[in-house]
Amino acid sequence: MQKNLTKQWKCWLAENGPRLLLFARNWGKSREDAEDLVQESILKMWHYQQEQNRGGGPPDLPLVFSTIRFAGLMLHRSEKRRRKREEAIVYLNDFQDVWLDPMIEDDEDSLRLRDAVHNLSGKLREVVVMKIWGGLTFAQISEVLAISPNTAASRYRYALEQLTQDLRKMKEERYA
Repeated sequence: MQKNLTKQWKCWLAENGPRLLLFARNWGKSREDAEDLVQESILKMWHYQQEQNRGGGPPDLPLVFSTIRFAGLMLHRSEKRRRKREEAIVYLNDFQDVWLDPMIEDDEDSLRLRDAVHNLSGKLREVVVMKIWGGLTFAQISEVLAISPNTAASRYRYALEQLTQDLRKMKEERYA
């Protein structure tokens, strides 16, 4: 029985693989993307056929085309979201932050600020980065870190106090 199913799948893939790949090329940017879409869809169909007590044989062709289409849509959505995240990072705060603007990066105060942020404890630093450079609210930060919003706000306040003290000390040393 198992050898018969294996043979059915091999024949089905040999017959339908090229047309599935051609269809997937409409959804992927490259041949590799298309191959990934076909592979992902075939694997989903194999599991579906097993789970739905359909005998484990090859699926109906329209169902596989539909699955490839869905996988392609998901690929485009994820790429679009990734692109938006990357663009948001590049344009974050209109280039106000010292890590993204090479002109500010040369400024001595900016370097000191970066060092001061780097010297914060990990818990404080992650809240500051998410709040200032990530643009997240305390509620969003609390979800990411699995802490209460009040804890997130407290960590932010402590971090700002520590940064203020560190920068004040650096300025005193510089201008003393």
